[in-house]
Amino acid sequence: MRIAGTKPGLDRAGRVLYIGTFSKVLFPSLRLGYVVAPPELLPGLIATHRLTTVHLPLLEQMALADFMTEGYFVRHLRKMRLLYGERRNTLIEALTRELGDILDVAVPEAGMHLVVWLPEGMSAQAAAHRAAAYGLHILPISQFSLHSLQRDGLVLGFASATPQELRVGVHMLAQALQAL
Repeated sequence: MRIAGTKPGLDRAGRVLYIGTFSKVLFPSLRLGYVVAPPELLPGLIATHRLTTVHLPLLEQMALADFMTEGYFVRHLRKMRLLYGERRNTLIEALTRELGDILDVAVPEAGMHLVVWLPEGMSAQAAAHRAAAYGLHILPISQFSLHSLQRDGLVLGFASATPQELRVGVHMLAQALQAL
């Protein structure tokens, strides 16, 4: 892992660490991550890194560096952005068609998940439980919040499913929600 100090653009006070991994954008077994941090935090981060790292994956780092230097990473990101955009749009279209009268879809600009907001009074826990009976793995948005939310919602992933699988999944979700 290489630790580089920069001030993230939105962090005017030097308090934000941006941490990521290449596991999702390339492949899960790569196990390489990165940290973008304010320069004054680097000594502590480097010391912590040295204490906690058992082995440095030098071969993987060198291969990834070559992959990036030769332009393959940028091409891969462009390809995946198009693929995930198509899947996101398919999911949004299917949700709008099947559940547009009861769900509000929060359209993300990036990422591999989106949030659908449930009608007032509908429990996301109950909806997720009911969806599980249809073979769907859906998480309540409240699971990601420390505070109670004014409105309940569900987190839906789309990155690992084909457009057809997404359409079928939305149809099953519609059946599950109608059963509530």
